[in-house]
Amino acid sequence: IKYLYKTARKHWAMVGVVTQDIEDIISSDVVKNAIISNSGVFMLLDQSKFKDKFDDIKSTLALTDIDCKKIFTINRLENKDGRSPFKEVFIKRGQDGEVFGIEEPPECYMSYTTEKAEKTALKLYKRLLHCNHQKAIEAFCRDWKLSGIKKSFDFANKVLEEGKVFNFTKQQNMK
Repeated sequence: IKYLYKTARKHWAMVGVVTQDIEDIISSDVVKNAIISNSGVFMLLDQSKFKDKFDDIKSTLALTDIDCKKIFTINRLENKDGRSPFKEVFIKRGQDGEVFGIEEPPECYMSYTTEKAEKTALKLYKRLLHCNHQKAIEAFCRDWKLSGIKKSFDFANKVLEEGKVFNFTKQQNMK
């Protein structure tokens, strides 16, 4: 890993490391020094499960008290009304760190969902419309939007309950 970072830096390349547990990185001094000392950007998702042992993470990543306060607001604020679904991430570049909302289009969400009801509803759309996965996602998302139902999970359950494709038009909204 140390060689990888040195080579990447020499050739103006970037290395990205993704882990679900910071212990993967900080448990080895060689790995920790190679990654942490050569990283100009840190991105952290919700850290609430590490709140009790966050001091090690804070010191390793050289986070300030202000950074930590920001990190522990991730996905906790009442700022979702009237907005598309989004998740938050803390991004620190150099000395500056902020929390950003990452919004994805419904089609992207439906491409990668792991919710069984949503996956099953997409399969039903695909089968009944005799189309590929992309066309099924487009039709599902169009109908979801026109249905007036806010959450994809709720719309998927409605599709499964009725066992049909809705094929809504703008004039024919379901509430």
